[in-house]
Amino acid sequence: MMEAFDLTGRVAVVTGGGQGIGEGIAKNFAEAGAAVVVGARSVDRIERVAREIVASGGQAIAVPTDVTDRAALVALADAATKEFGDLHVWVNNAGGSPVQSPLADLSDDDWDTCLALNLTAVWKASMIAAERMTDGSVIINISSPAGDRGVPGSGHYAAAKAGVNSLTKTLSLELAPAIRVNGISPGFVPTEVMMTALSTDEEALEKMAQKRIPLRRLGTPNDMGSTAVYLASDAGSWMTGQTLIVAGGL
Repeated sequence: MMEAFDLTGRVAVVTGGGQGIGEGIAKNFAEAGAAVVVGARSVDRIERVAREIVASGGQAIAVPTDVTDRAALVALADAATKEFGDLHVWVNNAGGSPVQSPLADLSDDDWDTCLALNLTAVWKASMIAAERMTDGSVIINISSPAGDRGVPGSGHYAAAKAGVNSLTKTLSLELAPAIRVNGISPGFVPTEVMMTALSTDEEALEKMAQKRIPLRRLGTPNDMGSTAVYLASDAGSWMTGQTLIVAGGL
């Protein structure tokens, strides 16, 4: 049974892979046997993640990437095929928005910036990846529970993630049967991005978890990483067009 989760021989790209959920996914992929290409804007962070994967016996390279730049996405995909010979899994994880504002007060620039990073980049990257993928490949989009509800103060981000959920469904139909497309909607995982977005700290989130989350704890990057391994592996071979909510029951 465990062979179904084995990613040996597969090549995976993870955007936003220098910290938090992206780092967790990259490291879980490597532990499952995949060669991993870690992409993000922060060179120091992605190089650290790649070094740690290699030090643990895995294969990884770091490729500086701004996912809002089409040329950078092309370079990221080409780096995967040049270094490892193929491309089997692409994870659209880069995203976030530090801006908190009612929609009535939101500037055009803040709206456009948020949509470019959290939605348009997912579409562009998926198309670039799909051009290089063969039958049996996988695209995974990291969404958010915000995409399923109204979020005062973060309506721009919620709209972008709702778009990602819709894009996941449409891509799964248009790219089938060669490529499976699924999503992960993480609950409260105390990453740097989430701490900034919520203007809070991990201690406050832990207290919230004890009161509100049925499983009584916060999520971890490893929780998201193991879910991504399932979706990327043969264990998830009959799943496409789905966005899994991984949020401790919340």
